[in-house]
Amino acid sequence: KDYSWAISGSLSNPTIILKGQLKSGEVVYVDDYREAYWWLRDNTPADARVMAWWDYGYQITGISNRTTIADGNTWNHEHIALLGKILTGEMEESYQIARHLADYVLVWGGGGGDDLAKSPHLARIANSVYREHCPDDPTCRAFGMSRQGMPSPMMSQSFLYKLHSHNIRPGVTAPVDKFEEVYRSKYGKVRIYKLKGVSEESKRWVTDPKHRRCDVPGSWFCPGQYPPALKEVLSRKRDFAQLEDFNKNEKDDEYTKQYFENLNNPQKAKRAAEKAAKEGAAAAASKTSSVSVPKPTQAEIDAVYNKYEDSDESTAMWQLVSQSNIAELEAWLEREPIMAYLRSSDGRGPMWWAFESRNQEIVKLLMKHGVPIKDTDNSGKTPVELLDN
Repeated sequence: KDYSWAISGSLSNPTIILKGQLKSGEVVYVDDYREAYWWLRDNTPADARVMAWWDYGYQITGISNRTTIADGNTWNHEHIALLGKILTGEMEESYQIARHLADYVLVWGGGGGDDLAKSPHLARIANSVYREHCPDDPTCRAFGMSRQGMPSPMMSQSFLYKLHSHNIRPGVTAPVDKFEEVYRSKYGKVRIYKLKGVSEESKRWVTDPKHRRCDVPGSWFCPGQYPPALKEVLSRKRDFAQLEDFNKNEKDDEYTKQYFENLNNPQKAKRAAEKAAKEGAAAAASKTSSVSVPKPTQAEIDAVYNKYEDSDESTAMWQLVSQSNIAELEAWLEREPIMAYLRSSDGRGPMWWAFESRNQEIVKLLMKHGVPIKDTDNSGKTPVELLDN
């Protein structure tokens, strides 16, 4: 009885309006989703196309009255896989696909079951059709978060991660030449971006009635087609088949075998994916120096270094330093060098923790990134003074 009464409250809420509680104890109603859909309805052209994961397609169509790239009618697995490929793919490649399909991108954020939490599943769906998405890794273990809450190299460079974490995680921004953030909901549950450089040629092509394939003349069933600009991308797909699809003569035994082996031993699969990712990064770095991440500007450094707060990133950094996880720390700083300047609410950061742990190797790594050793924390102590503790 008590359990039923307790659970009834959450089951009684509308599905897009949530009841929450602030740190102060104040009870609030989170209406972010409906308000975001209303914003789309009232502030975008009637012919605007919205790219979002399919879960929210019917809500966008029903409340915003706007065309979505996908919705709950997911019978076309190959189309859903293309959407997953865009969202979890490398930013530049994904943008070059998205600009031929959409005018706006809507992302669910704010933690919980948001798009970033779902994204490893999106990557797996993409890979089921576009096998180069996660090469030799059917379950896409290369795409995800570490136990310390850090994105893998593949995730950190993805279209979705950049939009989801834009100006929230230190050093993460969406390219200003490709996107304009036009809406952010009150509690950060929804972010909407306007795509720049949308291909008007592709948009005219897909809306031209002569490019629709009706089953019979005058029919209401007239599926559209992808614009010609996506021909090369689409040529790389492999149509998906369920195991029980006995009507197809094609077999995919090796992929299926590897998929289930990875499911059976996920840690082994993850180690193999991480090893492949490191080898790939090393090979790419040896071919060209242009892949290196640009050094943060002094203004960017000051913005992070002078901001004292406890965050997921500072906790992850403390764990890596205190556990002397040098390999993962070095990989993180290669991707996001600005993270070397993180500081927690007590004014301490990785340099303080490195001295506290007496880890000379990490001290040298941080000095290589330009982190000073003579600054003080909130109690007036420098990193060096922690050696006396």
